[in-house]
Amino acid sequence: MIQKGEDLLSGGAAASAPAEPGLVGRGLARLRGRRFLVANILLAPTTMWLVLFMVLPLLVVLVYSFGSRGAFGDVVLGFSLHNYAKVFSPLWFPIILRSFGFAAVATLLTLAMGYPLAYFIAMYGGRRKSLYLILIMLPFWTSYLIRTYSWIVILRSQGVVNTVLTSLGVINDPLNLLNTRFSVILGLTYGFLPFMTLPLYASLEKLDKSLIEAAQDLGASRLWTLLTVTVPLSLPGIVAGTLLVFIPAVGDFVTPDLLGGPDQTMIGNVIQSQFLSTRDWAYGSALSFSLMAILLVAILLYVRKVGAEELG
Repeated sequence: MIQKGEDLLSGGAAASAPAEPGLVGRGLARLRGRRFLVANILLAPTTMWLVLFMVLPLLVVLVYSFGSRGAFGDVVLGFSLHNYAKVFSPLWFPIILRSFGFAAVATLLTLAMGYPLAYFIAMYGGRRKSLYLILIMLPFWTSYLIRTYSWIVILRSQGVVNTVLTSLGVINDPLNLLNTRFSVILGLTYGFLPFMTLPLYASLEKLDKSLIEAAQDLGASRLWTLLTVTVPLSLPGIVAGTLLVFIPAVGDFVTPDLLGGPDQTMIGNVIQSQFLSTRDWAYGSALSFSLMAILLVAILLYVRKVGAEELG
């Protein structure tokens, strides 16, 4: 009798046990539902902003790219691949290659200058890290156009550089520094250096310092530790910085327009002229989307080469 009672009690407990996970599961489902609702509410303003001011304008430009130029500079809507056929004309190949070449050189220079700077701030900045970061972001407080114009004052024939070198007797005649490849790459490097330095600093700042100490305790020199430990661990910052510099540098039109001559025209200047001077918005739209497609393919190949897992 006692045994039967125990069996009944144990059976009742076993029968009631499965009910608890069901209650917990329903509670978790409700909690997840609330979190999902809250997340959507928080994302709604950003989503609307992106849709209104990025997605819709891009769709308009895409529609224009299949149209044609009207008699008075307006866009005649239609569906034609004529503009895209003109994009891949051999006429534009040198300009596209020049744009990618200038952007690649500027990206390498910003990496070469930004990495030591970010490394110094992250490892040896101490209490002055905030001050150093403010100094890096200080150029953003001035218009990019004004900063580019300042390089004209520095590089022109009667500019700061030539005046100083002439007064010191280093040169007799002014150097031709403006309207050259050097001036364009210099302007791109200066303008986008903070975009490289800040991601590198963020990656180096969260780096586990004990790994560096362990490598040095095992006999590795500082240079070998930097090359085999620090640089691989900071690879996500390198990838982010190169993308942040290379992408806008390819499409930049202000720097080559002000610091470069006719032989330094980049694809951004061609797109600008199609919209503002030639008023062929359809062709300019096709050029814009073609450049976006080329950049997208290049970025995918770059990320696959470096390793997408390193971005995490």
